[in-house]
Amino acid sequence: MTRLSTAVRGLVTTLATLLAVTAVPTTAQAKPEPKAPKDFVALRSVDPTIVQEMRYFTPHNFVGERIDGYRQPLCILTRTAAEALHKAQKRLLRLGYTLKVYDCYRPQRAVDHFVRWAEDLDDEAMKDEFYPNVDKTRLFADGYIAEKSGHSRGSTMDLTIVRLPAKPTRPYVPGEPLVPCFAAQAERFPDNSVDMGTGFDCFDTLSHTLDPRIQGEQRANRLLLKSTLEALGFVNLAEEWWHYTFKPESYPDTYFDFPVSRKSLTRH
Repeated sequence: MTRLSTAVRGLVTTLATLLAVTAVPTTAQAKPEPKAPKDFVALRSVDPTIVQEMRYFTPHNFVGERIDGYRQPLCILTRTAAEALHKAQKRLLRLGYTLKVYDCYRPQRAVDHFVRWAEDLDDEAMKDEFYPNVDKTRLFADGYIAEKSGHSRGSTMDLTIVRLPAKPTRPYVPGEPLVPCFAAQAERFPDNSVDMGTGFDCFDTLSHTLDPRIQGEQRANRLLLKSTLEALGFVNLAEEWWHYTFKPESYPDTYFDFPVSRKSLTRH
């Protein structure tokens, strides 16, 4: 073997050793996904009768695509919030209704996705349904989008009431014609919910829970949801008839970012 080939072989060996050494820390430093605290549960494990239509797992939302962090169509909540929701469900079942959740725990990465979308003023793909009367430049100022959400603390949920027997809601087809969320129930996107006057996530003052323009059966439906939940410790966000938080919150100052997934609930 010549001196040159010996030198080349030595160089190759040295490079291989360096690659092996640097590869180990890279694998070791791969950041694992965050896990949920032990007192977070899948709502289905506490009450399997509550209907789940997890909108941010689907493209039928104001962004128009599945939202970051939603790995499965799953409602996750703190156990205290889930158990209180179970009590509300028992009361409504006796009246011939069921609860339906649209969103529960929401990871911070999902909120960040909302913020990025709101800052992209050219993306108005879903405007005709979800915010027909709101200029997108006003979403932050008017409070429709924020950099933090109570949903990320685990005790907040978006929900409605469905009359039994619950009929399935047909899937949304991306690209289909959009109808304003405040149109008459027979005209807007079909939802098996009772008529609340607007659809879920309707960016409009008509979504304010006690808006005086909402009367008759629509107002009665909102008040049924409100009175049932408030009697059990839930607090409504006045600007959104669907938004409730169970108090006292288990994590009033913590914004979690574990994905919406059964794996997030798997214990180490």
